Amino acid sequence: MTIEFAVRGEYIQLDQLLKATGLCDSGGSAHAAINEGLVKVDAAVDTRKRAKLRPGQRVEFAGETVELIAE
Repeated sequence: MTIEFAVRGEYIQLDQLLKATGLCDSGGSAHAAINEGLVKVDAAVDTRKRAKLRPGQRVEFAGETVELIAE
């Protein structure tokens, strides 16, 4: 399933995105998933918790895809 997420401002951090979309229930679980290499940004594993994501990028986690769009 693909989720469209509107980015307010210039960017959103990866850990905040996982919480905001409900894919992780807390910042701690988001950090754990990222550290374990379970999150892909633009089809590549990204282990940077605070990676700055901008509209046009795509995040994959737990069988879900999040497409970032401008607000």
